[in-house]
Amino acid sequence: MTERIALVGCVKTKRKGTFPARDLYVSPLFLKRRAYVEATGVRWWILSAEHGLVAPMTNLRDYERTLNRMSAADRRSWGERVLRQLRAELGSLDGYTFEVHAGSHYVAAIAAGLRAAGATIDLPTAGLGLGQQLAWYGRNKR
Repeated sequence: MTERIALVGCVKTKRKGTFPARDLYVSPLFLKRRAYVEATGVRWWILSAEHGLVAPMTNLRDYERTLNRMSAADRRSWGERVLRQLRAELGSLDGYTFEVHAGSHYVAAIAAGLRAAGATIDLPTAGLGLGQQLAWYGRNKR
């Protein structure tokens, strides 16, 4: 059996100040994503536009950076950074399944690299609009 890892994308709406990353982001979507992955009991990280891969209890100060405003080249560089950070945490990515709860720019920046490293990607809310994602998390509480 392969180990499952959850990756949760950051969001624009943040608390002002410095907080553990899991508590910095406060949009309804992030809160539902976080509750879902925490209930699964799997190891998880946050995909931060500013910091790359972030452990949930890492203290972060609020910031304004978003992948949506980055150039394609900057998003590629960000994705390479996240892959390096994942390898530093996990070693080989071969055999892992990454369940990604993030927007399309986040997924696009890391998907090819994860697959090339032998990982599987699960996108449970792919193709769903914001309201549909909120409903999905509401229906799929653990």
